[in-house]
Amino acid sequence: MKKLPATLLFILFAFGVSPALYADSIEEVRKSAGQGDKASQFSLGQRYEAGKGGVKRDLDMAADWYRKAALQGHKKAQTNLGNLYRSGRGVDQDYGEAMRWYRKAADQGDTRAKINIAMMYASGQGVEKDEAEGLKWLQDAAASGDAQAMVQLGGMYKSGKGVEKNYEMSTEWYRLAAAKGDTVAQHNLGLSYFTGKGTGKNYVESVKWHRKSAAKGYPPAEYSMGLRYAGGNGVKQNYAEAASWYQKAAKHGHRSAQNNLGIMYRKGQGVSQDYAAALKWFRKAAEHGHAQAQYNLGNMYLKGEGVKQDRDAARKWFTKAADQGHKGSRKALDSM
Repeated sequence: MKKLPATLLFILFAFGVSPALYADSIEEVRKSAGQGDKASQFSLGQRYEAGKGGVKRDLDMAADWYRKAALQGHKKAQTNLGNLYRSGRGVDQDYGEAMRWYRKAADQGDTRAKINIAMMYASGQGVEKDEAEGLKWLQDAAASGDAQAMVQLGGMYKSGKGVEKNYEMSTEWYRLAAAKGDTVAQHNLGLSYFTGKGTGKNYVESVKWHRKSAAKGYPPAEYSMGLRYAGGNGVKQNYAEAASWYQKAAKHGHRSAQNNLGIMYRKGQGVSQDYAAALKWFRKAAEHGHAQAQYNLGNMYLKGEGVKQDRDAARKWFTKAADQGHKGSRKALDSM
């Protein structure tokens, strides 16, 4: 039986609130919705779900307005109403109702609904578990041009979860989604070019796609750009540029970028040497479970770099890293 990755099973694909929806005042939207206009009813549902556009967040009201629009055949409202039933927000959780509304939307060609149906078949929510059927729905959504479905399929072919591993197919799905401007696909396509799996190894193309994704503020792509500049892969080696990209990703919470930025501050590589800054970034990553950062932080405490020497603190961080299987930390503890 083909399986969908477990990480996909509980994703809810919804239609977010577009800034364009705020063009009309809340009074105008309410008036139009009250007169039965389904687009306005859907807009009110989105506003209440997000707590934006002139209203406070109210999931009960969001469900009411989505239902009004959904009963008139508004496919996006049907999908979002299905999401509320699936998650139990604003309504009692009811997988059967969620599936019913998803199917109505899918019958009208809504790809987000198709993806959600795929996830529900994969997990057995509201239907008998049928992973092959789930895969079929996901493929249908991708074939209909949904970039998110394409990215999901690309990941499945890359990992071999649910389908036979096929790097060429993975790359092709990423390429199709990247051409549609999908940020995740652009980054993943860059990784394919970097590793050469599914396409010829091409560092210049790798950087091209990483840069497109990073320009949109996607942290993994910002981190990858840092790696490319640090390694001189596809670009001229430039530690200052590497540090700049690590900084962007680190500020967005990317743990490996935080660790790498800490290393650069500790070494004075691409930035002025600054133990306090190194300590800061190591700590951010370490506190979120990054084993290498925990080891690096432990070393700084052990050597008194940027902080008063503290063997107990060093032992604490080495232990945290060692508990995750970090061999260097285990060795450090044995020698203390």
